[in-house]
Amino acid sequence: MTTPRVKRAFKYRFYPTDAQAAELSRTFGCVRKVYNLALAARTDAWKSRREHVGYNTTSAMLTVWKKTEELAFLNEVSSVPLQQVLRHLQTAFTHFFAGRARYPRFKAKKKSRKSAEYTASGFRFGEGRLTLAKMTEPLNIVWSRPLPHGVKPSTVTVSQDAAGRWFVSLLCEDPDVQPLPAGGDAVGVDAGLVHLLTLSTGEKITNPRHERRDRKRLAKAQRELSRKAKGDGSNRAKARRKVARIHARITDRRHDTLHKLTTRLVRDNQVVVIEDLTVENMLKNHALARAIADAAWSEFRQMLEYKATWYGREVIVVDRWFPSSKLCSACGTVAEAMALNVRSWTCGCGTTHDRDVNAAKNLLAAGLAVSACGAGVRPQRGSSRSGLSALKQETLRREP
Repeated sequence: MTTPRVKRAFKYRFYPTDAQAAELSRTFGCVRKVYNLALAARTDAWKSRREHVGYNTTSAMLTVWKKTEELAFLNEVSSVPLQQVLRHLQTAFTHFFAGRARYPRFKAKKKSRKSAEYTASGFRFGEGRLTLAKMTEPLNIVWSRPLPHGVKPSTVTVSQDAAGRWFVSLLCEDPDVQPLPAGGDAVGVDAGLVHLLTLSTGEKITNPRHERRDRKRLAKAQRELSRKAKGDGSNRAKARRKVARIHARITDRRHDTLHKLTTRLVRDNQVVVIEDLTVENMLKNHALARAIADAAWSEFRQMLEYKATWYGREVIVVDRWFPSSKLCSACGTVAEAMALNVRSWTCGCGTTHDRDVNAAKNLLAAGLAVSACGAGVRPQRGSSRSGLSALKQETLRREP
């Protein structure tokens, strides 16, 4: 049985010529226009006639739109990204009807991501040179890392961020991604703010606080932007790009840190147990919202899960109501309400706990209990035939 190859996106920065930048900017505008037209058509059809309009219908509409005088400019760019954005809209509606996402929203010129996707018919690739449709010269790409040997991209996505940087993302099958040898190591991970991660082994990983490091510089740039009149196009645009560059630097550092941590956890452990945190609700706490957003717990979980899938590892997510911090990992007693500023506490059995290390140990035990017998993760409510919770049994099983 052959292992299916993993598809990965390899992202590179490139520097377009003036002609290429103008062509891509026109393409971004046309992609946004077609998306909004198709979304409006589908919405109106449902509101007025209760009619479902799918991809094939919107594709036929696109052909008609191109023949009108008002939308004739759509013929000036490659048709591939225009067809792809209709497929993306169809996917958005599929997720909406399945209850996985909100209703699709219109793309705004100044707020929406500038991007265009090309399938194999919309680009030429060979010998490290990528040429897009409607262009005569290849893109000047900075190949910061090589593509896997002998592979060709199936799709190419070109984008420009708010800081004005251009990127190209090549989706390829990566034969180098293979399941790692199975190991017996398992680790519980407790996420926090003072320490970004605390492991059940007792190791604490310091929170780099990337946003705090650039907070003064960001505040100064935002003040300068606020002083620019909205009608002053060039000066305001420069100030806006300056703010965007600072945000981009913060984001790049954060992603670099998370990638290194998640790769290390997946490579070193067969099982990683984390807590199901409701980050969206936690961000409503205005005193901690900035620090929580900077910690990027949702991104950490997302990276951890897809890398575990790549390398044949297991990520177990423990219920958010599991009292990991208040539960004594030695005797199983649940303490009373515990304030956030309590960083260590002593149980009635005489064991003194570091709050975060104790939580990580409890998460690991709960995850192993779930993996071993499929039990829940609320030990104080459930019981097994022996009268002990699955968590307690697992704790006792691990004792010498």
